[in-house]
Amino acid sequence: MRFAVIEGSREWTEPGRHGSGTAAGSVFVEDVEAEARRRLRACRIDEWRTREFITGRPMPDDIRHFAMQVEFAAKAISRLSPIPQDFDSDVYWPHLMGH
Repeated sequence: MRFAVIEGSREWTEPGRHGSGTAAGSVFVEDVEAEARRRLRACRIDEWRTREFITGRPMPDDIRHFAMQVEFAAKAISRLSPIPQDFDSDVYWPHLMGH
């Protein structure tokens, strides 16, 4: 555990867990990371990476850009305190156009 000072108050938090941790329905960093993985699986990112590795042909720029945006969004959402209950809403995440 670590001790954190947030806006003049003191709060105990576990490493890697954000949010209150005690309230029912708390959202944790792991939940956000799982949502990011789900969104990347939906665009078949593993297939694109495998194809790139095997053939040497780069993945399309829009797929690469989308993956970077999803990773950035996941990090940004994870830093919110508290993480919103509707973190999995499309409002917080990038959209893949054309695929």
